[in-house]
Amino acid sequence: MRLLKGLIPFAIIASAALPAYAGTISIEGRGEVTAAPDTAVINSGVTTQGETAREALNANTEAMSALIEELKQVGIEDRDIQTSGFSINPNYVYSDERDENGYTLPPRIAGYQVSNTVMVRVRDLDVLGRVLDRSVTVGANTVNGVSFSVSDPSELYNEARRLAFADARGKAELYAEVAGETLGDLESIRESQTFDQPPQPYARRSVAAEASAPVPVEGGELTFTINVSVAWETEND
Repeated sequence: MRLLKGLIPFAIIASAALPAYAGTISIEGRGEVTAAPDTAVINSGVTTQGETAREALNANTEAMSALIEELKQVGIEDRDIQTSGFSINPNYVYSDERDENGYTLPPRIAGYQVSNTVMVRVRDLDVLGRVLDRSVTVGANTVNGVSFSVSDPSELYNEARRLAFADARGKAELYAEVAGETLGDLESIRESQTFDQPPQPYARRSVAAEASAPVPVEGGELTFTINVSVAWETEND
């Protein structure tokens, strides 16, 4: 019994020494970093026509071989050229004529079309305009798009994380001050990330295969964003 009485004052003192738990604050923070791209990806190719599938394919093979060779001539490595699409399709001619029973006649094949596209990674943006121009010159007549990127965005995202957490903490400290409390232990962090690319200057289109002035290309800036949701315990002052 004396042992129990001896422990009661100690328990009261220990309890009084602990900070009073008041609640939690959960805040959203955002960090955003911009950077110029250092890499571009082009999806381009050759579409050819012929009376037979073989004729269309032969013409396509010749033009596509010239395109790939030209890409290598301007410094594109083998590893940065990848076939992204290949198709052979008949060209149909439709008629309003009808058979003896009044049914519309089926379409007839009037030739064939062969399309072959490649995805090209350009690691030196200084030659991007020349790549586009020379590609068209040797026979590329379809450009499906140009996209820009940063080859290694890890440090950009890390900086965005720092900014996002600082943003969340600043807000949380303000709310805690207004509420007459202080921030305690960190409870949780949840992250989401986004990458925003400026509008692409090239939409899917066919272009004339003839010599022209160098193609103007502007990479602009890319935005790397981190959003965080951070929760802290709060303590009464």
